[in-house]
Amino acid sequence: MADWTDYIGQLIFLIFLIMIFTGANQKIQMRIWAYDIRNKLNVIKGYVDDGRHRIEEAMRRLGIREPSHIVSRYMDFFVIEPVSIEPTDIIKRLDHLLTTRENVYRDYLKQVLPSIGKYERSILESSLEIVGALNYIYKVVRHYLLLGEKHNNWILLMQLEFLMPEIMRLVETYRKALDSFMSGKPIGDAAGPLVAYRLISKSKVLSMDIVNDTVVAETWFLNRRVYVIKAEGPGSNVGKPGKVLADLVEKLSGNIDLVITVDAALKLEGEENGEIAEGVGAAIGDPGPEKIAIERATSKYNIPLRALVIKMGLPEALHTMKKEVFEAVERAVEYIEKLVLENTREGATIIVAGIGNSIGVSQ
Repeated sequence: MADWTDYIGQLIFLIFLIMIFTGANQKIQMRIWAYDIRNKLNVIKGYVDDGRHRIEEAMRRLGIREPSHIVSRYMDFFVIEPVSIEPTDIIKRLDHLLTTRENVYRDYLKQVLPSIGKYERSILESSLEIVGALNYIYKVVRHYLLLGEKHNNWILLMQLEFLMPEIMRLVETYRKALDSFMSGKPIGDAAGPLVAYRLISKSKVLSMDIVNDTVVAETWFLNRRVYVIKAEGPGSNVGKPGKVLADLVEKLSGNIDLVITVDAALKLEGEENGEIAEGVGAAIGDPGPEKIAIERATSKYNIPLRALVIKMGLPEALHTMKKEVFEAVERAVEYIEKLVLENTREGATIIVAGIGNSIGVSQ
């Protein structure tokens, strides 16, 4: 019996050596990784197809007989970044490209859906962007899977396999975000606009204008003139808060005592949803044009620029607003009152900008 045990042990050791020298162990491991990645890739493809189907059904209910070509047109829509090696007027060029992108979406939907309102069009725009993001993730994962298999690159497949849990969490976040956007419910990123809405509701409104899909409400609050800026709601819209704020500063000839920006911010692991943090600067997460407009306007006239952020995870930012975030909005309003009282005198002029997507939040 002992002899048979030795023979079996030697045979296993020999097989092990052969697998190492021939690379068979790596090939087996590659097949296991590729099988797991492919299964997850099929899940992502299912989410893309389901999202596409839901958007097409929504368009059919709005009167479009064959909406598939509309969805296909924007599934792979892209924006080429401006040349950065020559930084002169790069912000202006980037702003032009982003504005053109928005106009292409909106103008085309107006052509194919002339009878629906601004609110419904904004919901379709955001839904198309979410499905487009899912489709892009699917194509990137498929690209690296096929590339790794084609060249027998086990390191590439190993890296992709280790990244898949994080990728799947991101995919799940986008998938559930589609539910919130298509239903028109306020999301976590609407915290900034909701703070602005609460300030307007607590103030005496003197006037209200809408410029570039952005609301500017002139109010009297705590014996001070407060201009409240937010994206126009209740559609899915982020507006042009930076440009509108900069134009307002110029209109008032820089006679402003304080500017406060409020926005949602991604929390770090270990932080709680709804935590509020105070800082200095422009709290806005755009690619650059809106943020730099705020910075230039305030620095030109030496206006103090304060920031308030409500922290949350990415799922909380893109999904229907949770209780913790809503309660943080109320605390943020109280925090702004404190900042106003501490940093300005009665009769001062203040700008408060609630940054974020105004879906589900009116004015």
